[in-house]
Amino acid sequence: MRAGIAQEIVRMAVDSIRSHKLRSLLTLLGIMIGVMTVIAMVSVIQGLNETFLGELESAGSDIIIVSKYEPGIQIGNLSEENRQRKDLTLEDVDAIRAECPAVKSVAVDLSVDFFESIAVKYQSTKTLDTIILGMNAGWPQVITIYNAQEGRFITEADVAHRAKICVLGAEVDETLFPHMNAIGKDIRIGAEKFTVVGILEKRGSMFGQSRDNIVGIPITTLMKYFPYDMENLEILAAPVERRLYDEATEQIINLLRRQRKVAFGEPNDFAVFGQDTIIDLYNQLTGAAYMVMVVISSISLLVGGIGVMNIMLVTVKERTREIGIRKAIGARSGDILKQFLVEAVFLTGTGGIAGVLIGFLIALLVRTATPLPATVTLWSVVLGVGVAVSVGLFFGIFPAQKAAKTDPITSLRYE
Repeated sequence: MRAGIAQEIVRMAVDSIRSHKLRSLLTLLGIMIGVMTVIAMVSVIQGLNETFLGELESAGSDIIIVSKYEPGIQIGNLSEENRQRKDLTLEDVDAIRAECPAVKSVAVDLSVDFFESIAVKYQSTKTLDTIILGMNAGWPQVITIYNAQEGRFITEADVAHRAKICVLGAEVDETLFPHMNAIGKDIRIGAEKFTVVGILEKRGSMFGQSRDNIVGIPITTLMKYFPYDMENLEILAAPVERRLYDEATEQIINLLRRQRKVAFGEPNDFAVFGQDTIIDLYNQLTGAAYMVMVVISSISLLVGGIGVMNIMLVTVKERTREIGIRKAIGARSGDILKQFLVEAVFLTGTGGIAGVLIGFLIALLVRTATPLPATVTLWSVVLGVGVAVSVGLFFGIFPAQKAAKTDPITSLRYE
């Protein structure tokens, strides 16, 4: 009996919405936009998260990073303490390698000055916006994604003798040597001639930025022939074993404090951190994006909820006589309440489902037409539809209660 009544309530709610299609569509637009915003933004942020974490994982989860400043420091807005910090040096690299037994390998990199534009050419062909990076021999041991696919990598002898050799990223190789083997060929980096000794494995792009448009040369060679800023020097270290990560980090900190003559009790004038710190910083940035998403979607849902309440109040007014007739033939106040609540929930739920579908299409479009990754997650779909239904319940209660409390005698006299 009750099941039949429930079915009748749902049928009447659906019929009521069908009879006012345009009004219902305009009412659910706010809900649809709010849910669509949630799905689209969550999918993009989730895709970025997966790509970013996957990149860190592929680089190695036990890397210890040493730099002059803590991650997230704005170079143009340094404190007095940061401005007084000394640059890291190659002597620091040698000391870590020699005096930290828990450290297996040490990599160091230094880029050409950011404001310098240096062409990379082979005969009449040249690349655009290529990153020139000074490296040492430790890179393949610390960051395994920097292996040579062909030829060899930079050696300690290359660094010691400031050799004019280079390894090419896959994109540079494809641009300069599309139909020939680059190994042994001479290219020009700026005004200097370098011999190609290796081709790096292809890494693809990340966030639309190619990671293969790179030329690696011995760091000492870069310091001899090209403009640079030691402020950009970065040291990467890998422990002998994963379980020795904390011990290796402590050894590096103690060594650098001695090297840089940091007094006992004074804070470090350098930064030593791991990938967890980078992930925390990244989460802070995406957290801000999530907050913007919540604000935007909340406004849309609030507007949509108010629209639902307004339309439901109009509906109650229009159907006053119908309510009176239903009560006169035995309908209870609870049945009237359920009917109007079902209408509100069905309305917002439909908007939520439409928002999910449109958000999914936007995510698909973003993933197809832009370099940004986008991944629609089940929890975001459930959240979107759940919030939409909750809005219907919240904003539909007052109109439904008003309908349920309508006096049947007054209703029957209503014109």
